[in-house]
Amino acid sequence: MKKRMFLGLAGAAAMVLSSIGGSAQAFEPTKPIDFVIMAGAGGGADQIARFIQSVAEKKDLTSRPLVPNNKGGGSGAEALIALKGASDPDHTILVTLNSFFATPLRQKALDIDIQTFTPVAMMGVDPFVLWVHKDSGITTFEQWLETVKAANGEYVMGGTGKGQEDSTVIAWMEGAYDLKIKYIPYDGGGAVAKDLAGQQIMASVNNPAEAKGFFESGDVVPLIAFSDERMEAYPDVRTVKELGNDFSYYNQRAVVGAPGMSDEAAAYYQELFKTIYDTAEWQEYMASESLSPLWLNAEEQTAYWATQVQNHKDLFAAMGE
Repeated sequence: MKKRMFLGLAGAAAMVLSSIGGSAQAFEPTKPIDFVIMAGAGGGADQIARFIQSVAEKKDLTSRPLVPNNKGGGSGAEALIALKGASDPDHTILVTLNSFFATPLRQKALDIDIQTFTPVAMMGVDPFVLWVHKDSGITTFEQWLETVKAANGEYVMGGTGKGQEDSTVIAWMEGAYDLKIKYIPYDGGGAVAKDLAGQQIMASVNNPAEAKGFFESGDVVPLIAFSDERMEAYPDVRTVKELGNDFSYYNQRAVVGAPGMSDEAAAYYQELFKTIYDTAEWQEYMASESLSPLWLNAEEQTAYWATQVQNHKDLFAAMGE
């Protein structure tokens, strides 16, 4: 696939195409690696982190284990603070979502500059899908719009965090289609998917991996995708772009290092995650979970960060924030 920026709001930034040097690594972890996850248990980021951990362990790729550590509080602020204040930057890495860009913009008091973080690897991007429960009787996006409008502000949706990716997509729909929705924030996408299946909420914009089990069991129905093109796993699900709105939104699935990480440690992790990205296991995982492949090296990630920060500023401004 082409290396696209996937937000659909601003043009792609110029990509820096230099690659990581191939010299022998001078760094090896000497203790377990704090593998911080910028979300709660059960969501897409958590699933990905634990799958990556399993691949590294299965193939004996690290001298010390990756230890998943969920820090989803404050829409990812907890994780950002933990990385910024890491006592051992060479043994601290983070699995990120788009809250990596959005949370510092919305919570300026955090004083987080993401450009001080250490780029490691972009592992792919994850599209968003609008889901409803099968018993709602709703089978099309047009029916859903009518239902939400008829609810007069009492339609309830859930999503990961407040001011994070899910709430951003829902806020965009409110503006684009003149809707009023009650939003319930959760710590992770797994809890959102579970509560939709249990009819505690009326709809969600979970990533495909988060809703996959409930879709396969027939509990939830996909109505619309916020992707650039129709997804292979859901060929009958239209995109928002097909309905005339030039909008798409993808969650980054990336790994970054703590600020202050040494060059030697950064090179070690960059090589490690490129090895994991190239495994058959990861390639098969992306296909099965409807992730779009997007490998970016360290320099390309830095350019991507700058583009996405500007894209989110533009998106928030368009939504009146």
